[in-house]
Amino acid sequence: MPAQSSAREGDPRPSVRSEIGQLRAVLLHRPGLEMQRITPSNKDELLFDELLWVEHAQREHDAFAGTLRDAGAEVLYLEQMLAEVLADGDLAAATVAAHVNDTTCGPVAVDRVRDYLLSLTLPELVDHLIGGVSLEEVGPGGGLVSAVTPANEMLLQPLPNTVFMRDSSAWIGEGVVLSPMNRLVRRRETQLLRLLYARHPRFADTPVWFGDEDVEHYPATFEGGDVLVVGARGLAIGMSERTTAAGVEALAVRLFASGVVDRILAVDLPKVRSAMHLDTIVTQVDVDAFITYPAMTSSLRCYAVSPVGDGGMAVEEVDGLMRGLAWAAALDQARAIEPALGSTRAEREQWNDANNTLAVRPGEVIVYERNVATNEILEAAGIRVHAIPSYELPRGRGGPRCMSCPVERDLVSGSVAQRRPGPTP
Repeated sequence: MPAQSSAREGDPRPSVRSEIGQLRAVLLHRPGLEMQRITPSNKDELLFDELLWVEHAQREHDAFAGTLRDAGAEVLYLEQMLAEVLADGDLAAATVAAHVNDTTCGPVAVDRVRDYLLSLTLPELVDHLIGGVSLEEVGPGGGLVSAVTPANEMLLQPLPNTVFMRDSSAWIGEGVVLSPMNRLVRRRETQLLRLLYARHPRFADTPVWFGDEDVEHYPATFEGGDVLVVGARGLAIGMSERTTAAGVEALAVRLFASGVVDRILAVDLPKVRSAMHLDTIVTQVDVDAFITYPAMTSSLRCYAVSPVGDGGMAVEEVDGLMRGLAWAAALDQARAIEPALGSTRAEREQWNDANNTLAVRPGEVIVYERNVATNEILEAAGIRVHAIPSYELPRGRGGPRCMSCPVERDLVSGSVAQRRPGPTP
């Protein structure tokens, strides 16, 4: 195992320049009220295929957090940190006003919804900013919206996808990017993360490489599940059903201008739900190793993107995903761990996020226990596997990597990733 140096040594700021360095701090959201708002009639609109048994999902998430702590990571909870930020009463009022406006619940109901939220305790306020507000909770009142809305319907829509903390923001180097989410029902997630990074003392003076202003970027969208920090100076970014080429280009221009990275591998994914993000079909599990889903990764078109001149970029097609990943990670070569499963079992396990692993240190990953065959293949390839309970959480279509936003990782020093310049694409 390569030697590591802590990002804390001489620099206490958060930093992520690796997918596999020792994980020191990670941001999670424990499933809560927002999951209880999902019904058979709204699940498609809220981007869920199934209804979760929420209490069981919470127990599984607690086991996930426990595994992270056992591996040496500090677990930060979004809901707790937001409550600390919103202890400032003026800021709480401004935040409520930003989330509850004429367009979210109609102009007549605005004051009632705002008053209801500001009457809650801080933990309850955060629960409802994430979990939404129903007409039943606010009570009857005037206006057309209240007249036609059933009591159990929402005046402020819930954010059940907040559990997938990887998507709304991603740390790259010593700063963060805030995602211009592709789906309308997820955009308030980014607003909450923008508030957190701007106001919590833990993130004081954090550079925001992209997304510091609340402006409309569509159709130039990207989401954190498509962003892999495969090297100290390199990324791989999927162009998926949620991340567009325009979104990748907009992000690349910002990152190149800030000098954060100088290599980006753009991976053109199938625009299907089973390949929602790049991390659903490939993740990094060791310094030079990636687990892949060959049914999709074998035929992907990939492009090496690098800065040129004053704000320009060079784009060159790469011969194969693994060669492109090696280039982005500055490796001589990268090895693929490709589960040799029958097509039916492979499809089942990929649907249950078998490839969505979360590395806690080089060669050591957290996975869902239900993906038995893929986990055995990882172990046979020399990867240490920590399997977590996975009856309910996979129903949301997201694995351990999806549910986590690394805030601080150790640098991987003395490894091939730092010693070698990497091949030309």
